[in-house]
Amino acid sequence: MTDFKRISPQDAHQLRRDGAVVVDIRDPQSFATAHISGSQHLDNVSLADFIAHADLDQPLIVACYHGNSSQGAAAYLAGQGFSDVYSLDGGMEAWRGLYPEDVEQGVAE
Repeated sequence: MTDFKRISPQDAHQLRRDGAVVVDIRDPQSFATAHISGSQHLDNVSLADFIAHADLDQPLIVACYHGNSSQGAAAYLAGQGFSDVYSLDGGMEAWRGLYPEDVEQGVAE
């Protein structure tokens, strides 16, 4: 079984610039309040559609609050056929601290 890798916010920032897709698995309210610029919200409702339409070979970064829940989600997505999956260490909180200019705030879905 393919597995995921953990990635630092710094490496994720560069990988995102190189074209990686970022998905955010936090609750809808948290995502609407603030999220990594350009990220997609992923939940049980949108998951099947996301997988069906995704490029399985494009790098995928999974973000949550602090980098814990994203590990399980990254492992699941790797098991669904994504070949290059990362869990963001420190999650949204670490990203917000390092890259406040790359956070979209107050954007509702």
